[in-house]
Amino acid sequence: MSYLDEQIDTVEEPVVALESLRFLQTQPHRCSYLPDQEAATVFVNPQQRVDRALYSQLSAYGFRRSGNHIYKPFCQQCRACVPLRIPVADFTPKRQQRRTWKRNADLVVSQVASIDTDEHYQLYQDYIETKHADGDMYPPSREHFRSFVASDWPSSHYYEFRLEGRLVATSVADLMDNGISAIYSYYDTREHKRSLGSFIILYLIEQSRKYALPSLYLGYWIKDSSKMAYKSQYRPLEIQHGDQWLRVV
Repeated sequence: MSYLDEQIDTVEEPVVALESLRFLQTQPHRCSYLPDQEAATVFVNPQQRVDRALYSQLSAYGFRRSGNHIYKPFCQQCRACVPLRIPVADFTPKRQQRRTWKRNADLVVSQVASIDTDEHYQLYQDYIETKHADGDMYPPSREHFRSFVASDWPSSHYYEFRLEGRLVATSVADLMDNGISAIYSYYDTREHKRSLGSFIILYLIEQSRKYALPSLYLGYWIKDSSKMAYKSQYRPLEIQHGDQWLRVV
């Protein structure tokens, strides 16, 4: 199954009034995922105080966090970016996902207060140079790492994944009232047999269950982007359509 066009059910979401917020919009720019497309983004006014409750409400409307900014795609000619989340109580891992979980049983996972260290930046730098040299995060810089990945956000949790003491992966995730938001992950691409990206998602699903939170938010999914294909492998899924979330089974 590659695309989210199977059977869907409506998932009710509480109505939230956000009329008091001010939003800013960027000028159109080149899309990072689809060739020959222009992208635009709306941001919550940076001067607006965004606490956990408001952040959670905005996430239900498909907003995401990047550094200290809360944003959502707002492209005039394209609606390809689809907000996506996993209802963790109903998630059942497939055989390959169960194998990935067992394969990484030897990793030690710890929550840390900060990832703004040389060790973390080196792993991030290697990850971007190896896996995303064709993206808008290349070339990597310490400044961008600090502002995007290691920024100080009140609800962020930083998870280290270590193999015999060596850092092999990191996940930045935000705890909200309505779920966990997977903000960004980077890992040692030499450990390709471990499928570390998939393992991190499985770990965050378990963290969501641990905190009794209903959903793991995976950000945006784009049907025609191969980089996003992995997100459709977790079932069931819920995709945002207008002011509703639709379940894909």
